[in-house]
Amino acid sequence: MKTTAIIYKVMILVLCGFFISCEDYLEIDVPDHKIVSATVFENDEIALSALDGLYNQIAAAHFTGGGASSVTVLAALSSDILNPFYTTNLPYMEFDQHELLPDNFRNTNLWTSAYNIIYMSNALLEGVADSKSISQDVRTRLEGEAKFVRAFIYFYLVNLYGEVPLILTTDYRTNALATRNPEEEIYMQIKSDLQTAIDLLGVNYLNGERTRVNYYGAVAFMARIELYKENWEKAEILSSEVISQTGTYEILENLNEVFLANSKEAIWQLSPIGRGDNMTNTHEGANFIIDPIYSFFAQFKLNPIFVDSFATEDKRLTNWVGFHPATTYYYPYKYKIRNDTEEVTEYSMVLRLAEQYLIRAEARAMQDNISGAVSDLDKIRERAGLDLIANVDPGIGREQLLELIFQERKKELFTEWGHRWLDLKRIGNTGEVLGEAHPQWQETDVYFPIPEPELLTNPNLTQNDGY
Repeated sequence: MKTTAIIYKVMILVLCGFFISCEDYLEIDVPDHKIVSATVFENDEIALSALDGLYNQIAAAHFTGGGASSVTVLAALSSDILNPFYTTNLPYMEFDQHELLPDNFRNTNLWTSAYNIIYMSNALLEGVADSKSISQDVRTRLEGEAKFVRAFIYFYLVNLYGEVPLILTTDYRTNALATRNPEEEIYMQIKSDLQTAIDLLGVNYLNGERTRVNYYGAVAFMARIELYKENWEKAEILSSEVISQTGTYEILENLNEVFLANSKEAIWQLSPIGRGDNMTNTHEGANFIIDPIYSFFAQFKLNPIFVDSFATEDKRLTNWVGFHPATTYYYPYKYKIRNDTEEVTEYSMVLRLAEQYLIRAEARAMQDNISGAVSDLDKIRERAGLDLIANVDPGIGREQLLELIFQERKKELFTEWGHRWLDLKRIGNTGEVLGEAHPQWQETDVYFPIPEPELLTNPNLTQNDGY
């Protein structure tokens, strides 16, 4: 193979992934990664192109792209939000019925594409460390964004699978035989990477596009981490810092403007352009909207029990839930465009301001700051057209308020990055909520199985209990 061909392969397959999805980091040829720092990072322009490639891969990958094997879809099927459109679709029914098998190809797609993104993040970080040619500004930016992305992916892996291999290099031999690391060790790495991102990233968005992580994106995600670790005071401080940036972020009154490109509610979004095809709609729009004529193409529908949980006056019901008369099924309608090749108008939402209000409400409630928590919760309820808790129940107690916060999280954040599934798990009531409708439920179902192909490839991997 000629040198130029090798370099091209490295930039496209190892780092950039501009147009295709690499699905198994263990299969990358050993010699290729050794070229990274000498070629891909020879100047600022090429290094920044590699960073663009990382974001493009996030937009295209199974795990993060909002498509049929994404965390958004599979975690919603596992909770009480989505159901498969067809009960004959066995891979989806396994998630829905909590009868997930280790050879489920959707689960394998989820795992391998997540580790591919981690591999690319590691390659960027190694390239930054080894390069003597890039400027300090570019070096700082690449390190901050790559470490944020690595932390972001590991957060989902540890919550979906429990103990997972903590891969921090591109060394093939080390990665191929990696063992699973304790959850606490993974969280320590997540927080370390996020703190580095916070220290390095600037507050401005590149070219006004909210498709790259900035300082406040890292702070917002750290607020979520502290919430999950029950560090209530830290979660409140961090979410408050984001909420205070009123010149940059705001809760939009019009629900149908929330998911538009560069919405002021957006903290981080993904552009469909990054996928490298000619479609300008989001994967979420394509997957969730039931075509008015060709409904047989549909794959998902909203759980009718979830739809019934909305009050009739809730604007989220009328604006974010669609109805298909011919099938009488409801579907997620946060994204309005199912299929388009014209100008991009919607970006896939990853982090948004509403979550920060809900994080702070929960953190405040857990510190017995009831009035502060009610104020934050009412910010979300007011936009939804619901009665304010401050008016209808001014003497509300902590436990009742927390239950309302969890219900608002379910209705506000549905079909966004698995929030409901992860909330049920961290609160500890997954079985209580899902067990009645799923008699076969077992407590070990809170974790997905380690994919069978990975167990066959790596003899040091062990399977989760119950599989």
